[in-house]
Amino acid sequence: MEFEAVIGLEIHVELNARTKLFCDCPNNPGDEPNINTCPVCLWFPGAVPRLSQEALEKAALLCLALGAELQPKSAFDQKVYYYPDLPKGFQLSQAHLPLSRGGGIDITDEDGTTKRLRIHHIHMEEDVAKLVHEMEGRVPISLVDFNRAGAPLVEIVTEPDFRTPYQAMEFLKALRTQVRYAGSSECSMENGTMRVDANISIRPKGTGQMNTKVEVKNMNSVRHVGDAIAHEISRQSACVQAGETVVLHTRLWDPDKKVTLPMRAKFEGPCVPDPIVPAIELSQQDIKALRSRLPEMPAARAERFVSQHGLTGEEATFLSTDPDVAAYFETLLGQGIAPRTAMHWLTTQLIPAVRDRGQELGTTPVTPARFAMLLKMLSNDEINANAAREVLVHLFDSEESPDAIVHARGFKQVSDRGELDSLIDRVLGEQPSAVNDFRAGQSKAMGFLIGQIMQASGGKANPKIIRELLAKKLEKM
Repeated sequence: MEFEAVIGLEIHVELNARTKLFCDCPNNPGDEPNINTCPVCLWFPGAVPRLSQEALEKAALLCLALGAELQPKSAFDQKVYYYPDLPKGFQLSQAHLPLSRGGGIDITDEDGTTKRLRIHHIHMEEDVAKLVHEMEGRVPISLVDFNRAGAPLVEIVTEPDFRTPYQAMEFLKALRTQVRYAGSSECSMENGTMRVDANISIRPKGTGQMNTKVEVKNMNSVRHVGDAIAHEISRQSACVQAGETVVLHTRLWDPDKKVTLPMRAKFEGPCVPDPIVPAIELSQQDIKALRSRLPEMPAARAERFVSQHGLTGEEATFLSTDPDVAAYFETLLGQGIAPRTAMHWLTTQLIPAVRDRGQELGTTPVTPARFAMLLKMLSNDEINANAAREVLVHLFDSEESPDAIVHARGFKQVSDRGELDSLIDRVLGEQPSAVNDFRAGQSKAMGFLIGQIMQASGGKANPKIIRELLAKKLEKM
């Protein structure tokens, strides 16, 4: 029997608001344990939660960026379950009246077709504390860090529209891009600001039935999500074919063994309206004002890059996927750099160099102004491409301007025709066999000779003038 998967995702995104969701404690979970706490996030008797306006706005912008419809009224509930990482014994979440409903993302599937993957709803909730498990001698102990308790989250709950690991991975990549553009979160699975749970079931292919699902957690990269879903589909298929029953429970993904492992039975505690936190009411005017704050989104930006700057669709999509890359590109254009030059050097030289050094484009010492100065020197034939790549390396380690680096290290390009003419004559005299090969119709000899001339010049010769002078000399021979 052939099976197909039915997959839905639950995605927790940590909002980059300055404070926690219901108090003024800093939203910095990575600080020294238990320093960002107060009576509210520790839930002391008499403490009254107060919803963060900034967190609400960032959550609303995220919803709009994903095409969701903000609800006129949303409210918080007490989601009760018993774990030591909940200081008050329940979590404030929006189970009955979520912040938004609907929305979705279009992806390009493996066969090249466009597939719409829908979102059911998006709700706000507070994060729980962090459990730290250690050994005290031979005795295992668990410690609690409450810095994360009360941190602002949204949970994005999708429809069960996914059928393959590929679709889930492409959805997460696109979602991450949209949310970053909205400015609501960095959405890094590696850093824990985006966490994904996958609900997976299988059914006979071609049927519409819904079978028992299994939830998989502990996936800290997009690739791990794909691998975990693929393994769980295979595991459940083998289970059904062996006549066994798929049981509702939660599993963990082990990235080292590349398997899912049983964690616990699935538990849903009671969920009742919270009597303290007021309901959120948004007027159409409020929603319109929030929508006006959305920046130009990646699809529109890519389309503009094609129409205004003559880039290909693939180039424009690559540049617009990361808001920092797109902003850097547009800053280069504002500095007078030609679009194709900016695109080529940004994507083939600067971005790989930034990644190799573990830096971020938005904070690299190679600012757009410094990089633009370098590209202008290249465009003006003050340096050649090889020298430009050398100067770029020095820009990471020095605060000097590109011009100062060029002059101090002798990278300036040689364009004097008389000097280059003599250099060409010398190389032609040293390479008679290559000259004969060219005269015999072997075009590769031209490239060899140019390489020899560049080497003889220490890489400083102007390759455009070299090619021009060399071609004239060879024609006369």
